[in-house]
Amino acid sequence: MKINPSEIQKTKIIRSREIEIELPATPVRYYSHGWQSWSLAAWTDISTPLPIQKPYFFHVYQTDVVYARETNPHGSWLGAVEFADGKVLLLGALATDAHVFLKQNQLEGRSEAGEIEWFAAFGSEDQVFDEYAGQLGIRFGIAEKNHAPRVWCSWYSLYMNITEELLHKTFDLLGDLPFDVLQVDDGWQKDVGDWEPNDKFPSGMEALAKKIKSTGRRAGLWLAPLIVSESSRVYRDHPDWLVRDEKGNPVSGGYTYWGHDFYALDTTHPDVISWLVALMERVRRWGFDYYKLDFLYPGAMVGKRRRDIPREAALREALRLMRNAMGEGAYLLTCGVPILPALGLCDAIRIGPDVSHEWENNLYEKYMQNFSTPSARNAIRTVVNRLWLKPLVSIDSDVEYFTARENTLEEEHKAQLRDLALLCDFKATGDLPQWMTPKEREQVRDFLLTEPKISKISRYAFRLDDRIVDFSSAVKLPPQPRGFAALLAAVVGWAGEFKIVIQLFLMLDNIAKRKRALKV
Repeated sequence: MKINPSEIQKTKIIRSREIEIELPATPVRYYSHGWQSWSLAAWTDISTPLPIQKPYFFHVYQTDVVYARETNPHGSWLGAVEFADGKVLLLGALATDAHVFLKQNQLEGRSEAGEIEWFAAFGSEDQVFDEYAGQLGIRFGIAEKNHAPRVWCSWYSLYMNITEELLHKTFDLLGDLPFDVLQVDDGWQKDVGDWEPNDKFPSGMEALAKKIKSTGRRAGLWLAPLIVSESSRVYRDHPDWLVRDEKGNPVSGGYTYWGHDFYALDTTHPDVISWLVALMERVRRWGFDYYKLDFLYPGAMVGKRRRDIPREAALREALRLMRNAMGEGAYLLTCGVPILPALGLCDAIRIGPDVSHEWENNLYEKYMQNFSTPSARNAIRTVVNRLWLKPLVSIDSDVEYFTARENTLEEEHKAQLRDLALLCDFKATGDLPQWMTPKEREQVRDFLLTEPKISKISRYAFRLDDRIVDFSSAVKLPPQPRGFAALLAAVVGWAGEFKIVIQLFLMLDNIAKRKRALKV
């Protein structure tokens, strides 16, 4: 269906499988919206479109592989163009399984799930995004947002090197710091897919939750329920539970810091659904009522499933059933999740890539033009460009840093992360109390208790009480490499396609993280 821009003032909701809107003028910027939590979202100059990010090996767990090599400006579910006068034309799907492209002089929307509703609006940026969010809320639901809990998380200091003894010590040392949730992250399970405590937790998970609750806080737990490791018992015993490709091979969700591939569960398989429901119920019986569900995107990857339904719809149905199984009063934070399928089913969504104790990673960001890898700057960039989601759900910008120990961030960069958390109204840290100086401990306390009055000044500038915070410098994309840098980028990108190279990088990273944990 073709739409003349003059018609948008009359009809903002159009039903069609495909839609094309001719642009009234030449745009200067395009809003590219990433597929899942870690995928880049940014306003980009039309004159310098985003390159295809490298290494290609990372596409599977950083973006939607279906569109990863698309050369036209594009984005999941929505796209927007900004004109020279500052006005914005937005085209957004009001359903899952859709994509928007900028092709020459028109915005094009395409649905993978047949005829759907599309929303189109022309006006100021805040107006069109607010109206789009309102329409999404009507169709997907709006989270019942009270004050988001203040969270301490084990990941960003200890990573997978957690033990029962070390966590008990840390929980005690947190003392009266005003955290609402103590969340145990990756490293407690026997394997990805085998969600039982490993040998580092001899007393079991029920005892660990009881220890957390003895401090007066809620017990939180990390899981990745929609994937299984090839070394797991579930993978070996239930090959029929996996999503398969056209050749019958299991669909990989990627290769990451675990040191092995992991695979997508078929959430349309009745036995998988029963298993997922039982897992959520077991975690609640252990005493955990704050769930951080991670690596959820494989539930929406392309592949053959038991039921032939749209892939994102399959993910959404699984989230709904898991949410119901958690029981009344549970809090659900989704991470590594396609954004629209999660709306209305979770309390909070991670809306950016992982932060890091470093500002940026030149290898990935400068040479590979990869802005979905962990770094403080990458996280800030994508989160700021997704603040329009705030009316729909609590938005998690990831953790903030306070300690100087084991951290290379400048104080101004730590301050930006904290200010972003205040904008999102979602506060969390992984800093160890063992590493905090008395001054840093009081900084944590003051931060957790502060509730500034917030107003928006411009796209990237905000007023927090009497302070003005401007993220413009952080969101700016680095220039594409030229000359020798381009040659080096080509070599690095080529090398990054070999699994052994990625294995080496991950091994070195895991060694560094283990050394950090040993310094506790």
